[in-house]
Amino acid sequence: MPIIDVLSARFSTYDKMYSHEVREQSFADWPFREECNCTPEKMAKAGFVHCPSENEPDVACCFFCLLELEGWEPDDDPWTEHSKRNPNCGYLILKKDFIELTVADYYQMEKERLKVYLRKVCHQKMAYFRDGVDHMLESLKSQLDTM
Repeated sequence: MPIIDVLSARFSTYDKMYSHEVREQSFADWPFREECNCTPEKMAKAGFVHCPSENEPDVACCFFCLLELEGWEPDDDPWTEHSKRNPNCGYLILKKDFIELTVADYYQMEKERLKVYLRKVCHQKMAYFRDGVDHMLESLKSQLDTM
């Protein structure tokens, strides 16, 4: 299940991404720079981390809710795009800068981030299971048809 492997890898490394500077550094090879609305600084400010693939150089993922977006255009506003697709992201609704978080705040945020990750993994596993069940049903139906 490659999607779950990607989610797991991101979840385990994105705990360092509460820092705006660390997120911004991930955009070293970002295709949009000056004269664009989706600059590395704005992408990082909206919680995104640059995670390009071989075929998609503009993939960005929220370190908190693991929302992955691609197909960015120069006029796209990262904060708006993020909030349109996941208005309940814990990072977007955070009212404090990371350095202002108390230990209790941080643990609460990490608990929420873990819940998001587990929910996504469970949804992927359920989809994989459903596909297996559908495949098995089709196989059984075709066997019955040949009897």
